[in-house]
Amino acid sequence: MRCDEVLESLSAFQDDELDPLRSREIGQHLEGCVDCIDALDRMKELGGRLRAEAPYYPASDSLRARVAQAAWSGASGGRVVGRRMGFVVPRWIGAAAALLVVMGGAWIFASLQRGAGLGSTEAEVVSSHIRSLMASHLTDVASTDQHTVKPWFNGKLDFSPPVTDLSASGYPLIGGRLDYVQGRPVAALVYQRRKHWINVFTWPDERAANSEAPARTRQGYHVIRETHDGTVYWIVSDLNPNELFVFARLLVPGGAR
Repeated sequence: MRCDEVLESLSAFQDDELDPLRSREIGQHLEGCVDCIDALDRMKELGGRLRAEAPYYPASDSLRARVAQAAWSGASGGRVVGRRMGFVVPRWIGAAAALLVVMGGAWIFASLQRGAGLGSTEAEVVSSHIRSLMASHLTDVASTDQHTVKPWFNGKLDFSPPVTDLSASGYPLIGGRLDYVQGRPVAALVYQRRKHWINVFTWPDERAANSEAPARTRQGYHVIRETHDGTVYWIVSDLNPNELFVFARLLVPGGAR
């Protein structure tokens, strides 16, 4: 199964509403897909938070009265008779309930898709980091001078990446290169900490709010995501998480805390 197919059925899978075959297929997919497992975990967390934190607003007496009057009124044109209660229910009530369910489901699905998108980007930057080490092609421009590295990107990208020299703090700049993430060219800045390489993938995204994702581990590498002032930073290295976090603070001093 494809991830998009799993995400569409994930809510029903979580609520045990699928037929046994479909449920087994999704279960088998989840055994080998980290992104979809993360999406399921986020769904469970979201459900718990909604139950614990979502405000509850009881209906006012006037609203209750209007709904009761509409439900019991036989004057409405389109009517559905309840089998057990025997009262008449206008069809708009059922349609409104269905609309609320659809809107809620669409919102949850969109939220999961955004999360899955981050997981996909994370996989890409880790893969790019590994390729740069295996191919011995860390840099297209090798220099410790930020005033050499930054101008090198002119004409190669449609933005000017932020380049900072952190050698005084023990994280010297090594150079930079062009890379591709999510189908678009991005800047990859390379730093070093002792014998550890740090790749920083960066590009502009004016829609991204300032945020920071805590260090995660993927394929043995640690990943930190930062967004600040319309710029996205994905930081990847096998450096220990504490030192990588210090590096992120130095690189994006005004970032999220």
